[in-house]
Amino acid sequence: MARELLGKLLVREHSDGVVVLRLTEVEAYLGIDDPACHTFRGRRTPRTETMWGEAGYAYVYLVYGLHSCLNVVTVGAGRPEAVLIRAGVVESGADLVRARRGPRVGESALTDGPGKLCQALAITRDDDGVDLCAPDAALRICDDGLEVRGNQVQRSPRVGVDYAGEAAMWPLRLRI
Repeated sequence: MARELLGKLLVREHSDGVVVLRLTEVEAYLGIDDPACHTFRGRRTPRTETMWGEAGYAYVYLVYGLHSCLNVVTVGAGRPEAVLIRAGVVESGADLVRARRGPRVGESALTDGPGKLCQALAITRDDDGVDLCAPDAALRICDDGLEVRGNQVQRSPRVGVDYAGEAAMWPLRLRI
């Protein structure tokens, strides 16, 4: 599913406007057998409850209690796997993204990390559990038909999961 998300559009309708991003970087988290995953060994908490649900829903959590991170639940009920949305390119709504991220932030740094992306799109824990596949959702993923060829995709180890031992080196970070 991580590979399939590359090139899709992430649309955010908010009270102050609409932003559309093209997804360019994601990371897969493989559930109860993945030491880097929030649900490793069957861990189930109020924070991770969304991951245990249906595929296509937003799992939003805070990292360091400060930055929101958006994930897409990918498998389905009882199989808590997800893909972290790491980066994207602004397709529309650049002025709004700039206002949210600040005037001094360089163009390439507007949405080049999961926390930055969420700030740019005003994604918060309130978006946890949103159906990302619903055509009328304020936060949704759309497919405009762009094809990302295999030779355009780079695989590498995930970022910031050194605590996961060998699993930190699994090539589950994908980017265009």
